[in-house]
Amino acid sequence: MNDERVGMSGLTEREAREFMKSYEKGMWTFVAIASAAHIAVWAWKPWFDFM
Repeated sequence: MNDERVGMSGLTEREAREFMKSYEKGMWTFVAIASAAHIAVWAWKPWFDFM
């Protein structure tokens, strides 16, 4: 039998860390793209007149 601990998800600790690393990379990529899109739209047509 394997000595690695398995969590509630069925993943070993190593697999869970690998999954989390991929998830975080995808999340930050999404945040960067969404931020760039919001800045581009605001530059094109500002929704608040701060300047």
